[in-house]
Amino acid sequence: MEKIWLKNYPKGIPENIHVEFSSLRDAIEHSFNKYSDLKAYTCMGVSLTYKQVDQLSAQFASYLQNHTNLKKGDAIALQMPNILQFPIALFGALRAGLKVVNTNPLYTQREMAHQFKDSEAKAIVIVSNFASKLEDVIKDTKIETVIITDLGDLLGFPKSMIVNNVVKYVKKMVPKYSLPKALKFNECLKKGALQPFQAVAIDKKDIAFLQYTGGTTGLSKGAMLTHENALANMTQIISWMKSSLKEREEVVITPLPLYHIFSLTVNCLSMMYYGAESILITNPRDIKGFLATLKNSRLTVFTGLNTLFNAMMNHEDFSSVDWSSLKVSVAGGMAMQTSVSKRWEELTGCRISEGYGLTESSPVICVNPLGMAGHYGSIGLPVPSTDVKICTDEGEEVPIGQEGELFAKGPQVMLGYWKQPEETSKVLTPDGWLKTGDMAVCDSDGFFKIVDRKKDMILVSGFNVYPNEVEDVVAHMNGVSEVAAIGVPHDKSGEAVKIFVVKNDDDISVEQIIKHCKTNLAGYKVPKQIEFRDELPKTNVGKILRRELRDSEKSSPKQKAL
Repeated sequence: MEKIWLKNYPKGIPENIHVEFSSLRDAIEHSFNKYSDLKAYTCMGVSLTYKQVDQLSAQFASYLQNHTNLKKGDAIALQMPNILQFPIALFGALRAGLKVVNTNPLYTQREMAHQFKDSEAKAIVIVSNFASKLEDVIKDTKIETVIITDLGDLLGFPKSMIVNNVVKYVKKMVPKYSLPKALKFNECLKKGALQPFQAVAIDKKDIAFLQYTGGTTGLSKGAMLTHENALANMTQIISWMKSSLKEREEVVITPLPLYHIFSLTVNCLSMMYYGAESILITNPRDIKGFLATLKNSRLTVFTGLNTLFNAMMNHEDFSSVDWSSLKVSVAGGMAMQTSVSKRWEELTGCRISEGYGLTESSPVICVNPLGMAGHYGSIGLPVPSTDVKICTDEGEEVPIGQEGELFAKGPQVMLGYWKQPEETSKVLTPDGWLKTGDMAVCDSDGFFKIVDRKKDMILVSGFNVYPNEVEDVVAHMNGVSEVAAIGVPHDKSGEAVKIFVVKNDDDISVEQIIKHCKTNLAGYKVPKQIEFRDELPKTNVGKILRRELRDSEKSSPKQKAL
C-alpha cells in the first residue's frame, strides 16, 4: 500500500525515528540527571522528585544484586496498583538487568500461578492486600524472593501509618497470610542503601518485559518486549507529542495502571523524557475521589479509555474540575465512541486523540495527530518508522477503502511469545509483519479505522456486523450510559445482534432504542434483543468484556427475539 498517510503527517514529525538510548536504564537515568529537582510521581498527596526516584530505585537495584540470588536476565514479577512503590521497583529491576513481569493485582490464584510459572519468575514485589493469594500458589512456582509492601509505605510518617492502619484494620482489605520468608519493601531499601548497585551490561536486544496478554482465548501469553522495542515506542510517542509538550512543564494524570502496557509506555516511560510529573491514581473506579484529586492538580495531559472518560463526565463533580490547562487527551485500550469523544471536547475544550496498539507492539501503532479536526472514530496515522497495511485472510493486501485485517511492522513489534514458537508463528510473518487480529479500513486520506476484533464480528445472513458500529450508534442516544453488542444464535439468520444497555434515564425504552437503530443502521445490523443491566462486566482497566457477556448468554435461558 502506498504511504498515502504521509500527506497528512504532522509537520515536524519524521517518518523514521532514531533511538538515542541504548537501553531503558540509559533513558531513565538521563531523566533522573536532567530533571533531578522536579516532581516525578505524586500519589495520595505525596510527591517524589526525580532525584528521590533515582536514589530509591538505585537502592532497590542494589538490594536485588547484593541480597538475593537474582542475576541479570532473571524474571521479577511486580503486582501492585498505582502507588509510589511501583516506579521504584520497576526502575530498580531494570537497572539491575532483570526482566519485569507486570502482573494484575486482581488476578485470581489460577491466573497468578500460570503467569508466575510460565515466566519462571524468581522474585516478586507484591502489595500485602494480595499476599494471601500468593501464599496459595507460591509452592508451585520458582519464586524464592518475596518482597511485600503496604499501600502507604512511601507516604512518610505519619501518613503512611494512618493509611496502612485504615486499609488493614478499618477497611479490612488485607486478608491474613503466612509467608515466613517474605521481606518488607522499606527494609529492602534500607539494606540496599548500604552499598551502591553495580551497572551491568544491557544489550538493546535483551528482554525488558514479559508483558502478558489478556488471555481472552485460553491461557495468557507473555509478549517478549526488548529494551529496543520499548525504547522505539517511547521515542515514537515522544516524537508524536513534541509539538504540544514542553520540558519541565507537564503534569500527566495516570489513572490506568502502570502494569498495563498503555500506561507503562505512554505515562511511565515517555513522559519522563519531558520531566513530567505523573499523578498516580490508585483507584480510578472511585470517580468521586478521582475527581477530588483532579481539583487539586494542574493537569496538562490526560490518558484514559472510553469507559473512564464516560464515567467521569456522567459524575456530578466533573464540572468542579478546572480543565483550562489541559492540552493533550489520549485514548487507547478500546474503541472510542464518537459521542463520548465529542462530549469530552465540548466540556474540556481539549480534543481526544485516539490511538491504537497491542501488547505485542509495545503498544502504539497508530494515533491521531494532536488537535486535528475531523476523523472521529479513526485511530489515526502510523507512528514514525511503522508500516501498516490491510490484508485478506490469505495475507494479500486490499485496495484503499476495503476492509481486512490490519498488519503492522516496526521496531516496536515484539520478539515473539515467551516459550511459544507455534503461537508466535500465528501472529508474526517470516518478514516481520504483526497480524493484529483487528479488522480495519484505510480511507483516501490515509487514516485508519478499526472496524472490530476479528473474533467479535457478528455474521448475520452472510453480512458482517461489527459490534463497535452498533455500540457507537446506541451510545449517541440520550439516556444511554454504556452499551455492548454481541452475536447470539438465530434460527433464520445464523446470528443476530444483541445489545446490553446501562441507562441513566429510566424512561428510555426498548422501542425507542430500536427506532433509533432503524434510523441509523441497515436492517440486518439492528439489535434483535435488548437487555438492560445495572452494569457491564469490565477488565480492571475498564474495557468491556464482550466475552463474558457471550459466556453468560450461553448459560442463560434462551430469550425471545424482538
